Amino acid sequence: MIDLDTQLARLTDNVAEIVPLDAFKAKLAQSIETQTPLRVKFGADPSRPDLHLGHTVVLRKLRQFQDCGHHVDFIIGDFTASIGDPTGRNKTRPPLTAEAIAEYSKTYQDQVFRILDPAKTTVHYNSHWLGALSQTDLIRWLSTVTVQQLLARDDFTKRYHSQVPIHLHECLYPVLQAYDSVHVRADIECGGTDQKFNLLLARDFQKTADQPQQAVLMMPILEGLDGEKKMSKSFGNAIGITDSPADMFGKVMSIADPLMFRYYALLTDWDSPRIEALCQAIESETTHPMTAKKQLAHCIVSERYDAAEADVAQAQFERQFSNNEYPDSMPDHPHASATVHWPSVLVEAAMAPSKKEARRLLDQGAIKLNRVVQTEAEIVWDQQTSVVQVGKRKFFRLIAE
Repeated sequence: MIDLDTQLARLTDNVAEIVPLDAFKAKLAQSIETQTPLRVKFGADPSRPDLHLGHTVVLRKLRQFQDCGHHVDFIIGDFTASIGDPTGRNKTRPPLTAEAIAEYSKTYQDQVFRILDPAKTTVHYNSHWLGALSQTDLIRWLSTVTVQQLLARDDFTKRYHSQVPIHLHECLYPVLQAYDSVHVRADIECGGTDQKFNLLLARDFQKTADQPQQAVLMMPILEGLDGEKKMSKSFGNAIGITDSPADMFGKVMSIADPLMFRYYALLTDWDSPRIEALCQAIESETTHPMTAKKQLAHCIVSERYDAAEADVAQAQFERQFSNNEYPDSMPDHPHASATVHWPSVLVEAAMAPSKKEARRLLDQGAIKLNRVVQTEAEIVWDQQTSVVQVGKRKFFRLIAE
């Protein structure tokens, strides 16, 4: 097993918070002394069929634990998914069907094991123990949590003061997630900073159960392509874990220069000293930001696919954007009218989520027709085929019906 100093340096790098740090260090030291891998818990509800790179921030840290000789207990929340995690939500999540949960669970695993080592991972479904939990036991665990504790959560506080309903079943969610740690006897639990309440509640539950309390390691929340909101497909600012190499490369290249250091820290194997050295090289103008960003995009694509496909994606990006060429392939959108109303067409072509967003793109000069920037919401169109560019990376062919 790797020595303590090396493990600490690797496992604490780019971490937002560890609670409590002394206990975390003690657990690592005891693990090395006894040559016993730590049980590192990670729980995830299969609430969506596909993951994005924001999800991989915690998964990559879990892989570092595995590389240090530890074991991951990966809990698929098929039971808790039927409730829905209220964390960060301003309204109640709609319930998922059993069929959707089963389908999402399978695709979730397929994607997770692109990062985790299956040989050092045990997959659990929390319905196996939560479904068997008696009403007496559930009430006993509920009696250890106060309403004041739950209302202290930021998401519940906002909803309470805004008079947005908080349904009783949502209050069960952190209780059930905390009980997962008791069942698997977790030594460490990893999650995002937005999960802090749930992660710390699990420590309380383990104490009640006379178990050693887990240490909690929290990773930062990754900002999306806009550099403001957290990465989310709902916000349209995400890089999907199953995106093609070309799309993934192009999306990384679209981020603002300052954000790339955050992506280096959370999405690559670069450690803090190496990232700091790159930052200084850019500030001293010995390295161009574009070169650094291409290197970042290549690293990210190589990890999801391989270096050869990253090379191809980079070559395509350079050919398309450096030489002002169109991409090799793009979707077609048939159009029957002699006029083009951009807000409507962009929504119909799935290039903008709403007419309001389409108008914003138009106002920013982000819409081009055959490389000509569009400024009017509606134009006369008398061509058979035209290429429309939306922003830096989206293209489609407008074809006359």
